[in-house]
Amino acid sequence: MMTFPNVQSASAALFLTFALAGAAPAEHLPEPHGPVILTVEGTIARTNGEGRARLDLQMLRDIGETTITTDTIWTAGTSEFTGVALDDLLDYLGAEGQEIDARAINDYAVTVPIADAVEGGPILAYAMDGKTMSRRDKGPLWLIYPYASSSTYRTEVIYARSIWQLDRMTVLD
Repeated sequence: MMTFPNVQSASAALFLTFALAGAAPAEHLPEPHGPVILTVEGTIARTNGEGRARLDLQMLRDIGETTITTDTIWTAGTSEFTGVALDDLLDYLGAEGQEIDARAINDYAVTVPIADAVEGGPILAYAMDGKTMSRRDKGPLWLIYPYASSSTYRTEVIYARSIWQLDRMTVLD
């Protein structure tokens, strides 16, 4: 049995015991095994090094696949887009903030409000009509909204947020 010379020492020992029992290492993301197609930084809880999350295609698929069937103003006819839902990605990374600075391979940038990341909302598409998108086909990632589902997604503001060749995002307060 432990004895303590005074109540303060006992309280400190008890606090330390509970603090250490609850202190688990932060959950880190695995390292990507394939080429990194998306880097996310900013106010995120889960990273795999240097305050950022580097994700390959398989890692994005493992978060969960979502498919949107829609037409776009950039493509002919209706297409099926497959990717990770923006809300699922942000939840997976433990993102907290007000907006996302989204950037393309050519440094084109848009600001996307976190409020856009809702169930049934935009996805980071990596496939169109079952084929992985190359840079020539607006890949590796294209922020696709479900344009055909609602007139609220068929506005100039939403079209401007639909960044293709997306390769990095910063979640901002």
